[in-house]
Amino acid sequence: MLIKCFIVTEKTSTEIDKNILTAIVDKRANKKQIKEEIEKRFEVKVEKVNTLITPKGEKKAYIKLTPDYSAEEILSKLGVF
Repeated sequence: MLIKCFIVTEKTSTEIDKNILTAIVDKRANKKQIKEEIEKRFEVKVEKVNTLITPKGEKKAYIKLTPDYSAEEILSKLGVF
């Protein structure tokens, strides 16, 4: 399991409006693996994935979904949003 947790903060709430999920992922995961896991796990299509290493040393992924799917809906199913 590459996805450790989804992040929901005031800042990421504005990203959700843009159909972008923010998650902490395994440091060894690459963009293609993250995309495949999200598509398989939530049955959605991912447009693109951007990653960065945080100052704490964690890997953060910004996952943009295609317009056909809703980031808010995914987080609601998980009981996060």
